[in-house]
Amino acid sequence: MITGPTFEEMLHPQTIDPQVRADALAALDADPLNPLNLYNITWRDGQNQVYHVTLPRELTGVDAPIVVLYGGRFPSGSHKVGAAYSVLLEKQLLGEVDPDQHTLVWPSTGNYGIGGAFIGCRMEYDSIVVLPEEMSQERFQRIEQYGARIIRTAGSESNVKEIYDEVKRLRGSDPKIRILNQFEVMGNYRFHYHVTGNTLVELADELRGAGIGAGKISAFVSAMGSAGTIAAGDRLKQVWRDHRIVGLEPVQCPTLYNNGYGAHEIQGIGDKHVTWIHNVFNMDALMAIDDRDALDGLRLFAEDAGRRALVDRLGLAADLVERLARLLGISGICNIIGAIKTARFYALTSDDVVVTIATDGMERYESVLAALRERHGALDETTALAIAAGVFRRAGGDWIMEGTRAARERWHNLKYYTWVEQQGKTVAELDAQRDPDWWRAHQAAVDEIDRRLLAQRGAR
Repeated sequence: MITGPTFEEMLHPQTIDPQVRADALAALDADPLNPLNLYNITWRDGQNQVYHVTLPRELTGVDAPIVVLYGGRFPSGSHKVGAAYSVLLEKQLLGEVDPDQHTLVWPSTGNYGIGGAFIGCRMEYDSIVVLPEEMSQERFQRIEQYGARIIRTAGSESNVKEIYDEVKRLRGSDPKIRILNQFEVMGNYRFHYHVTGNTLVELADELRGAGIGAGKISAFVSAMGSAGTIAAGDRLKQVWRDHRIVGLEPVQCPTLYNNGYGAHEIQGIGDKHVTWIHNVFNMDALMAIDDRDALDGLRLFAEDAGRRALVDRLGLAADLVERLARLLGISGICNIIGAIKTARFYALTSDDVVVTIATDGMERYESVLAALRERHGALDETTALAIAAGVFRRAGGDWIMEGTRAARERWHNLKYYTWVEQQGKTVAELDAQRDPDWWRAHQAAVDEIDRRLLAQRGAR
């Protein structure tokens, strides 16, 4: 069976066999379908530097440094490939799946499905990705490029119930089917708790050495899709007790904010339910972001007039603007807006680093941008400056709910309707998540997974 790195090797790729690491790095661009790219599932580049960028105050309008980790240099173009790999690796090591016997189904609204197509096919599994038909065309193209089949379900980003219905049908139709549900399986949580979380712990010291912040991360901001990424905050809160975890969802589908529903256009987040793997008892605030702001922010970096305004009128460095234009997708823009709101809401200072994530890059949204230009016309300088001021520099204090004890109870209770009523969990299983030891046990399982993988290597 094909495998890749341990959790520890994903966190510290310098511990990978040097020849394997060198060959993997060479394959990242030259041979992207090579299974060696499994060893490029890490937040660190070939020089062991974390993939990140610090946003200038000219853009954010706040004193607190806002640092963006970007996932575009992961295999498949998104860090969600790490969650897909961890989920499959664990199930393979535990004997629950076998490439000679099983077909894998990856329920997704996009990047996890793309990651599943990449991982599943590289590890020689027949793979099916189930995702809504209204997602960006680039998502479907990438999945097919990686060799997986696609089943399109009705709706858009927030139509996860339709995905679940199709997955249930598939499970009952073929005994070879195995479901790798990112919203439920704790391998997703473990990847971000251990790999993303500890990468950020180490980055805090590196940033301080560069004169950014005081050696700690004061807040971690992440929109929830599967709620895997936000698990990094659980690790950060163990290191810094006053650390704040801030979750984001769309104004147009404010499920946790006020039991709301609806459709929205921030692809990758706001899936109209509370996921099983989301530790809501650790979330300090919930903020909602208007999808119009996220799309306008994307256009600001994607269109010529927007980039010129950022450079000529706001004073951003031209090379930084061009870099951000490649690195940021819709959910990344959403996360940046949320990070600015977080810095303002908590009155953070230049010592307080706020970290957020750019899950994927601009290349995944060319079809979306074309539709926006057709609908609204090209940006001019006046509109671009209005977006820069209104979307970023003046991101305000609206749509913010603090994580009080009562709010956390409500967020947790919302899990009942998806997981007990629809997906077969028991009330006892749901109530078990109230105990912090439940989460600590899943965090500790990282060591057991690594031990099993190393034992398998030794047996070859």
